[in-house]
Amino acid sequence: MLQDSSPEDSFLRDSFGREFHYLRLSVTDVCNFRCTYCLPDGYQGRPDAAFLSLDEIRRVAAAFAATGTGKVRITGGEPSVRADLTEIIAAVKATPGIRTVALTTNGYRLAERIDDWAAAGLDALNLSIDSLDPAVFAAITGHSRLRDLLAGLDRALALGIPRVKVNAVLLRGQNDDQIDRFLDWLRGMPITLRFIELMQTGDNAEFFRRNHVSGEELRRRLLASGWSPVLRSRDAGPAQEFHHPDYQGRIGLIQPYGKDFCATCNRLRVSALGRLHLCLFSEQGIDLRHLLRADEQREELIAFLRARLADKKVSHFLQDGFSGGTRHLAMIGG
Repeated sequence: MLQDSSPEDSFLRDSFGREFHYLRLSVTDVCNFRCTYCLPDGYQGRPDAAFLSLDEIRRVAAAFAATGTGKVRITGGEPSVRADLTEIIAAVKATPGIRTVALTTNGYRLAERIDDWAAAGLDALNLSIDSLDPAVFAAITGHSRLRDLLAGLDRALALGIPRVKVNAVLLRGQNDDQIDRFLDWLRGMPITLRFIELMQTGDNAEFFRRNHVSGEELRRRLLASGWSPVLRSRDAGPAQEFHHPDYQGRIGLIQPYGKDFCATCNRLRVSALGRLHLCLFSEQGIDLRHLLRADEQREELIAFLRARLADKKVSHFLQDGFSGGTRHLAMIGG
């Protein structure tokens, strides 16, 4: 029988002293939305690609848990295109050492599936809503489903899922004039609304130049309006969160071009094809598939992860115009 090592004694660490407690695990790179900032022409890959099987996902989760990872976020593409997503959530949740199972979704199937996901053990939900205006939402995503997404969000809250967040990518001339509408919505919504700066990838240089909005002006506005920073937890994502006594909801800002953004990095990524990505903007990833064939390979996989972390860089170097092998964010779940 495999013996689990003590997570506290075996954290994954890189050469800069950063510890990794958080895994972003993509289960497909297929997405059925056509967001202007990610897949404006729709999904162009292979929907029949050999994505990680349920057994391989179990083995990835078990290996990371044995090194102190307590949080796994299931991502895509759009993870709900997998018919076995409920089983995936349950399998990751059942992994000893995993305390939090989170899901990032475009919400396409949220209203019809959230009860199943909650019953399987889902602890946290991130939902993409780039505008509260139905017409603008449709223009950005290619789908007129805002009402369905909001209904699914309400159901998630009614089910008592502990952590519910909404993501909105800031886009010049598309939704950057709707901050006040979002803020009004937050007065009565017990969620965290995260504004994300557009990031340059391999296929969007011109779009990035025309549409990037810095989050710094919004950060200054929040601080001037009585919003206060929230202390980050160890397994928190990259957002700086703010709270205000007059609002039920919180605001998060993800500013990848900000100073020292990478200093608090605590997450690693595994793609749907079983490749380890040391950074969202690393090169093509490092194949793990040969170490996911049997449970007995766990210690070998852990040793492999430790060795590869020596190659993790101090920064993503986005500020220098570098986007690595990331053609679009659907490749490894953002």
